[in-house]
Amino acid sequence: MTDVLICGAGIAGSTLAYWLARAGLRPTVVERSPGTRSSGNPVDVRGPAVPVAEAMGVLPQLRAAATAATTVTLLAASGRRIARMPAPAARGRGGEVEIARADLAAILYEAARPDAEFLFGDSITALHADATGVDVCFDHAPDRRFDLVIGADGLHSTVRRLAFGPERDHVHHLGLYVATLPLGRPAEHADEVLLHNTPGRLASIHPARGEAIAAFIFRGPALPDLDYRDTERHRGIVLDAYAGAGWEVPRLLDALRKADDFFFDAVSAVRLDTWSRGRIALVGDAASCVSLLGDGSSLAIAGAHTLADALANHDDVAEALRGYEHRHRKLVAPKQRNIGFAAGMLVPKTRLGVDARNLAARVMPSGRPRPRGRRSGQAA
Repeated sequence: MTDVLICGAGIAGSTLAYWLARAGLRPTVVERSPGTRSSGNPVDVRGPAVPVAEAMGVLPQLRAAATAATTVTLLAASGRRIARMPAPAARGRGGEVEIARADLAAILYEAARPDAEFLFGDSITALHADATGVDVCFDHAPDRRFDLVIGADGLHSTVRRLAFGPERDHVHHLGLYVATLPLGRPAEHADEVLLHNTPGRLASIHPARGEAIAAFIFRGPALPDLDYRDTERHRGIVLDAYAGAGWEVPRLLDALRKADDFFFDAVSAVRLDTWSRGRIALVGDAASCVSLLGDGSSLAIAGAHTLADALANHDDVAEALRGYEHRHRKLVAPKQRNIGFAAGMLVPKTRLGVDARNLAARVMPSGRPRPRGRRSGQAA
């Protein structure tokens, strides 16, 4: 096996391309966008992803591009600061880094670019697999044959749809939606993430790296006819969900009304019985998304490395894919099992739930109120 096609130039795709090239294979990466593109949402590189990033030599770049957030502050309904906790990546455990997703994707792409072929502005339209390889039809490039095709194309994976069936069979709504947008200005405090909850709704301001990001995370039932590309409908869904909310929410909604581009999606889990079908396999969110609540970026890096390692050390492709899946499911399974708990802590359903979460944060040693003399209602 020599030629491997990877669909998606994001976190999993670029990491996989890097390691496949190191193993002597020839990776080609096809990406629908005209260039590297990802949201500015902060993500963590932690746990099993840290040694992979270190082995790639990119940890210095990740640290240089890291956000400055060190504290998560919980706010009362009025906006008063009631508890502080250290931001997860600020704890300094095991070299953890919090970084904008776009910056992480760009750094990984630059690491992979010298040794991989990248086809930007194109997409896969058909896959025809047999026992020895896959014939691939592209939207623009000529048809080509590859020994293996890997879908690293995220929650709404084209490869998964073509090879494993429709999205509705594998993507499971977790009862939450998320929308984020850059605010075009710095946060008032570059080290502080603000979280404001009301029952079933969270609004937050994250300082990111110089330009603050607003996030709306809220509970809602599955909308079976929702098109994840329908920006105007997304805007309306968020505006309706937060109508009448207090704190800084009216200002954030005004920014949303004016935004030309913002991120919106359902918070979902991807569950499949198998991550491979013959010479077609999945990695990252395409295989096992634990959207928003389960270290998706770190799992994508770790999973891509595990897949490349398995392919490099097994002559039999089927055996390699089984080995990759067996190893990586051990990391994914606990995260998917804990999604409900994480969602309950982040966006409690009821006023009682919000109060209980806030009380727990306040009595934790790191949850003491912030000792500042300025007006508690002020925010970024």
